Amino acid sequence: MKYLICSDIHGSESAARKILSFFQSMECDRLINLGDTLYHGPRNPLPEGHNPKGAADALNGIAGKIFSCRGNCDAEVDQMVLDFPTTGDYVQIVDGGITLFCTHGHVYAPFIGGTAVVPGAAKPLVEVPAVIFYGHTHVSTLEKAENGIIVCNPGSAALPKGGTEAGFAIYENGEVTLFSMSGKKIKSLRF
Repeated sequence: MKYLICSDIHGSESAARKILSFFQSMECDRLINLGDTLYHGPRNPLPEGHNPKGAADALNGIAGKIFSCRGNCDAEVDQMVLDFPTTGDYVQIVDGGITLFCTHGHVYAPFIGGTAVVPGAAKPLVEVPAVIFYGHTHVSTLEKAENGIIVCNPGSAALPKGGTEAGFAIYENGEVTLFSMSGKKIKSLRF
């Protein structure tokens, strides 16, 4: 399977449509949405192309191909306009023996030795081989932790921060690649 991973669309119809364009042109099988889909949040400016209903309509066009988790800006009412579930704090997929742990990043943090943990919990939620995908910070990153787990934040599709470009990631056959929203390949890591 080939997955496109995105996060933090924040109601930008133009970002949602651009993500869908990459999804189609790169011939992806599934889209993994890491949350903060429709609302921009009180700390963020309105993103370019802000139209939450338009963003929902665009994504609903491939609802059967979307795995999605809840972000800190997502509300129960958002589910009323989305045709795919987006209420869980994480989505876990096993693809070819590799666990893809997908979360927004505000509940499960991938920062302790590259392992997703619940704050205060003693046991990690994933073990090698695994990739942790998270959003929330709007800062793209791709690195391999000392324990061998690949950790990726695709950044925000609409509101990038920390000097990074708006972007997304692709996962296929044990390889993660970061892309900018202009389609430029930024970095790849492989198991």
